[in-house]
Amino acid sequence: MRRTFLIAIPLLLLAGCQILGPERFVVFYGQGSSQLDAQGQQVLATVAERAKQRPGTPVVVSGYADPAGTADAAKKLAAQRAQAVADALTRAGVDGQRIRRRAIGGVDYSMDSIESRRVEITLGEN
Repeated sequence: MRRTFLIAIPLLLLAGCQILGPERFVVFYGQGSSQLDAQGQQVLATVAERAKQRPGTPVVVSGYADPAGTADAAKKLAAQRAQAVADALTRAGVDGQRIRRRAIGGVDYSMDSIESRRVEITLGEN
């Protein structure tokens, strides 16, 4: 079963209503896929909205893949996932200069393979 979730884990320090710490979001993918589904696109619409509310804040996009197959294949898939998210955020109006992509690959062996098939997006991390 394919799962896509919006997980907003703000590590917040509130000053009035202003968020001062990083916010984290996660999009999950199907096995071997770097295609965003409708739920993933909804998550990224939320991320883009939040990013536009925090101009100048860095956006870090970290792609992961499950450890199935070779390390090179996992790294390539992780990079494709990160690129797909970065492209979607740019199309939604987030300045591409703010977006930093990372391909983590299939190194997250502590999680089950479904949870490893993800991209984490962090607003406010350098």
